[in-house]
Amino acid sequence: MTQTLVIVDVQNDFSPSGALPVPDGDCVVTVINRLMSCFEHVVATQDWHPAGHGSFASVHHMSPGEMIELNGIQQLLWPDHCIQSSWGSEFIPGLAQNNIEYIVYKGSNPEIDSYSGFFDNGKQQSTGLLDYLKKINSDELYIVGLATDYCVLFTALDAVELGFQTYVVQDACRAVNLAPDDEEKALAKMAQAGCQIIQSRDVLNE
Repeated sequence: MTQTLVIVDVQNDFSPSGALPVPDGDCVVTVINRLMSCFEHVVATQDWHPAGHGSFASVHHMSPGEMIELNGIQQLLWPDHCIQSSWGSEFIPGLAQNNIEYIVYKGSNPEIDSYSGFFDNGKQQSTGLLDYLKKINSDELYIVGLATDYCVLFTALDAVELGFQTYVVQDACRAVNLAPDDEEKALAKMAQAGCQIIQSRDVLNE
C-alpha cells in the first residue's frame, strides 16, 4: 500500500481572519504538520479562483448563502475568496510547505466551482490529482484540511468512487457549519460512502 496525505485548502481565506472564515480553521496546521512525517507522499489542494469567479455573491449583486444556477449546476454563493496569488490564497502560515511534493490548483474556471480536489463540480474537467496519484502508485489516501462539509467532503467522496482506500482524519479538519449540524451530516455521508473516519492519534499510534 502506498499511502498519501491529501491536504485540502489550508489557506488564509479559510482561517478565522480570512474572507470565508472556518471556525478554528488555523488549528489544523499543527495536527497536519505532525501527520506529515508518517507519510511517504504529501500532496495539497488550493482553491485558486480568478477575480470575478461565478461562485462569488458579489458578481451577481447577491448575498453569500444565496443559491443560483451556475452553468446548469446549483451553486451556493460565497464571499470573494482565494483569489489567485492573493494573500487569501496562500497556505496558512506555519504549514510545513517544504514537505508538500505536489499542489493541485482548483476552481480556476470562472464558470464552474470546484469543491473536490479531483474534479470540478460538474465533473467536466479533472484537476490532475488522479493522474499524479496513479503516477506514484498511491492506493490509500488520508484526507485532512478545510472544510469538512465542503471541499473535504467532495474530495473524500470522489476518492472512494475512484477506488482509493480513503481515510478522513476528523481532528485534522474543520467545518464551515452554515447549519449547526453540517459537519455531522458530512461525516455521516463520507462514512456511508465507504470512507473511514479516524483521528490523528490512530495514524500517530498514540
